[in-house]
Amino acid sequence: MAETERPEEAARLWRDAALHARKLELGAQEESGREAEPKSPPPPPPVAPLETLNLSGRGLEELPEGLCAAVGGSLRVLSVRRNRLARLPSAAALRHLAHLAELDLSHNRLRGLRDDGQALALLRGLRKLNFSHNQLGADGTLPAGLGELRQLEELDLSFNRLGCLPDQALAGLQQLRALDVDHNQLPAFPPVLLELGALEELDCSGNRLLREVPEGIGSLQRLKILWLSGTGLTSLPEGLCQLGALENLMVDGNSLRALPAGFGNLQRLKMLNLSSNLLADFPAAVLALPGLEELYLSRNQLTLLPRDLCQLSHLRTLWLDNNRIRYLPDSIVQLCHLEELVLQGNQIAILPEGFGQLSRISLWKIKDNPLIQPPYEVCMKGIPYIAAYQQELAHSQPALKPRLKLVLMGLKNAGKTLLRKCLMEEEEEEEELGQRDSSLTAVHKDFGKTQLKGCCMQPLRELSRPRSPKPQPNHLPIVEQPEASSLKCSHLGYSSSELQDMLLGLSPKTAVEPQDVALPVPPLTASAEMRLGCYSLPQATVLPAPAAVGSPCGSRGIEVTDWTADAERSLTFIVYELAGDPSYDVIQPFFLSPGALYVLVVNLSTYVPQCFYPSVGHFLHWLGAKVPHAVVCMVGTHADLCAEREVEEKCLDIHRQIAWQEKRDYEGLRNLAQQVDEALGQDFDLRCSSPHVAFYGVSDKNLRRKKAQFQYLLNHRLQILSPVLPISCWDGCQVRRLREKLLSVAEHRDIFPNLHRVLPRSWQVLEELHFQPQARQLWLSWWDSARLGLQAGLTEDRLQSALSYLHESGKLLYFEEHLTLREYVFHNLPRLIDILNVFCQRDVTVLLQKLLGNGPADELKATQLHHYVEGFLLHGLLPTHVIRLLLKPHVQSREALQLILELLEKMGLCYCVNKPKSKPLNGATAWYKFPCYVKNEIPHAEAWINGTNLGGQSFVAEQLQIEYSFPFIFPPGLFARYSVQINSHVVQRSDGKYQIYAYRGKVPVVISYRPAKGAQQPDTLSIASHASLPNIWTAWQAITPLVEELNVLLQEWPGLYYTVHVLCSKCLKRGSPHPHTFPGELLSQPRPEGVAEIICPKNGNERVNVALVYPPTPTVISPCSK
Repeated sequence: MAETERPEEAARLWRDAALHARKLELGAQEESGREAEPKSPPPPPPVAPLETLNLSGRGLEELPEGLCAAVGGSLRVLSVRRNRLARLPSAAALRHLAHLAELDLSHNRLRGLRDDGQALALLRGLRKLNFSHNQLGADGTLPAGLGELRQLEELDLSFNRLGCLPDQALAGLQQLRALDVDHNQLPAFPPVLLELGALEELDCSGNRLLREVPEGIGSLQRLKILWLSGTGLTSLPEGLCQLGALENLMVDGNSLRALPAGFGNLQRLKMLNLSSNLLADFPAAVLALPGLEELYLSRNQLTLLPRDLCQLSHLRTLWLDNNRIRYLPDSIVQLCHLEELVLQGNQIAILPEGFGQLSRISLWKIKDNPLIQPPYEVCMKGIPYIAAYQQELAHSQPALKPRLKLVLMGLKNAGKTLLRKCLMEEEEEEEELGQRDSSLTAVHKDFGKTQLKGCCMQPLRELSRPRSPKPQPNHLPIVEQPEASSLKCSHLGYSSSELQDMLLGLSPKTAVEPQDVALPVPPLTASAEMRLGCYSLPQATVLPAPAAVGSPCGSRGIEVTDWTADAERSLTFIVYELAGDPSYDVIQPFFLSPGALYVLVVNLSTYVPQCFYPSVGHFLHWLGAKVPHAVVCMVGTHADLCAEREVEEKCLDIHRQIAWQEKRDYEGLRNLAQQVDEALGQDFDLRCSSPHVAFYGVSDKNLRRKKAQFQYLLNHRLQILSPVLPISCWDGCQVRRLREKLLSVAEHRDIFPNLHRVLPRSWQVLEELHFQPQARQLWLSWWDSARLGLQAGLTEDRLQSALSYLHESGKLLYFEEHLTLREYVFHNLPRLIDILNVFCQRDVTVLLQKLLGNGPADELKATQLHHYVEGFLLHGLLPTHVIRLLLKPHVQSREALQLILELLEKMGLCYCVNKPKSKPLNGATAWYKFPCYVKNEIPHAEAWINGTNLGGQSFVAEQLQIEYSFPFIFPPGLFARYSVQINSHVVQRSDGKYQIYAYRGKVPVVISYRPAKGAQQPDTLSIASHASLPNIWTAWQAITPLVEELNVLLQEWPGLYYTVHVLCSKCLKRGSPHPHTFPGELLSQPRPEGVAEIICPKNGNERVNVALVYPPTPTVISPCSK
């Protein structure tokens, strides 16, 4: 048997054979060519007849007759959309288009039809005609010549400002199947439409003056789709119920209170949109539609759903958001085909048993509900986690364990630490002694030997407290009631006067009525967007030095303690005390979460009205941006250092300025929301006509997103439950009253409905096992946690959901999606916070002491460590062996150190400078950079961002720059965290305090943060790059991932208002200090068809290439949406 040839040998033989055959063929052609006589070239093949011609976006002002004559004989589809046609093409041009079947004239400037539209009669074979987005209504109505198009099947007349329709013209269109007249100015339903018996689709939405639909609409027996959105309807006629072929009905955005009695006759109905109406009861007639697949009832006034909702067995989409629904019927779990379920913005506390069976649901929204069973932390994770919760609840007994997060915040030396000790230690003493009159004795055990002043306490027996200048026990300032104004208590978060009195603990004689406080608020203009949220302070104003105390009693950074405030009711507070030191700005936002009670502490002895914003206003903006709708209690400490009148005046001033700030912010946001409404009322073409108009080029979809964002910000203001409650740690009665107030607020179900959440007993046991004394190590491996789960009765497959809940509720850290960290459970939060506090320390002496320890150290080592510390505090750089020394009490092994560094990188505190992309470091020392410590500036990056190179010459390349503007507040620590987040996207980076200069591949990028230079200017963060115009796509490719990373990071601040703009490249090249800005929403929109340039109004109407404003591919997330 012959030996089989190798594959490479066979390939070589085939290649040689093919080349030999090719040579022979060419040789034969040459011989025949020399013998034969020269021949003429063959004629070109005949051109196939042209059937489709697209002339969109060509800037045409007239349709060329010659072009129509050349191609019109066979042309069937012609698109001339997005041009500048002011009149209909002439008869001379249209007579060549006798076979035309589809004509698109949308997005032009048509104001009338030439020769009364008689030229249209030449297109007798026309079946589709699109006049959308023109100005046909400007000269009256449509011409009668339109009625000559007897074969017309589809006609689009939307967005034309039409005040009426020609009866005679439309009556002749008996073949018409689809008619679109939406967003015109029709004063009534045109009767001629009832004569179009072949009509299958009719869109009348957006005609706000329509008001009613005639009974005769039942004559349209072939109608399948009917749009009546936003037409001012208050009722639907019975004749509508005779449309037996109707499949889709849109009547959203009206004022309907009920449906006709015969609505159940629409047996073919598959989609029904009743959103944004006035329905107080679920329409019973809807249940008679078993074939219904989509039902939208958002933004109504529903309170109950029918028990037999399961009759809608084919339902795939159900939207019930923003109603007043308190319960879901048990039968909802039988809707097994459900794929979309939107329930956000209701009052649902408990999901029905078996809810996790709805496994097909892919779109699920449940936020803004007082969920307790399952808890919100479980529901937000999705249907599989709800199923796991309910299965676990069936396996074990339900457990109620009221636990509430209590966060103390305020400036440094505001008295937070001592206030916390007063509240907690007094409770301990009451348990020991059981006597109210000696409630402060236990607090002084640790301070009895030290003479303290101010808010710090001393044993009452050793001190003779002066009475005259101090407020009396149970004393609250009686405030003069100024004239009433339009500012009501709802702006401060009060739900009712009874709730307010309950929270304040005031008698009717002394209760302050904050709704009657008049606030002199300056009028806001709609154009004052950049001044929104900015509050000016006198330049010479300096915060007064804190009151002298005998010994420091400040916080060490962030401290966490458990406080059993009421043993009888088993109410436990998890107390987080946040230091007022800016060094902790990077890590403090991690501990701000929904469902907590926030206590904002103000030092009354040092407070002056000029320092309201840094003392109070800044914290409210910060908290509102991170946790919108948070519950805030104001407490004024050091009241014993102030006279009674001074306490009253300062408390009233803080209360007034809070109300003023809230009203100013609210009215500013409302004015901006009105601008969005006005833009939505305009034609899209009008928004695209000039860059001078607001929201230039922004689509209706993005405007609706922006409107929803404003609505969310307006509806989720902070709940400030009381004016400032003054307190003196000298007075045990005041401390008890504050404690009782915190308890009453925590137990109020309207304020904290989540406090009484129901958990499976096994989950509660798992939590207790993780925090038992023998589990004091910094973390547990997954298998260690699984063993604890077995003790709690949880198998491995059921442990994941329990750990996920404990992570979302802030009890521990478990990153189930991280490749490395998912193998560990960080259950010891106090020790973890101790580690975080180490990296927020800026004292050289303290850091050196940690590095050197208590033992002796040689001079060389001390000098070297001192050098490392100086580099750390200046550049934010540390090698791993020094980090290990800093963490020596907590971290012993190299593996533990690496795990901690992974965690810090995940939290955005640091990144590895010299970590290779694929290979290990091979023994080299790894260096980590902590961006929050960087102090040096980078001059060359500053010059680059201003449009010049190192030599001072302007760039020839075009510049791209995306700018984020923050009118209210720039989230503290955001720039440092963003610096870490982008590290995987860039190389060759050089960091400054406010700038990052790096490369994406070979393309340079600069990230720059600019703090506000004055009260009227916002903080800005910009992302920039540059390239030549033909290669501008490389610059977009460089900055787009960085923009998307920032958008994702900003999602953690749902209450933050910011704007995004694309800066004009021409203005940047010219060095303009105030370049023109294009709306950032354009980043998520495709480039407009046929538009090559955009006018820059600040540059002498110079045109900017569209590639410098729109990215090649739209971003996934709109930069301005949440």
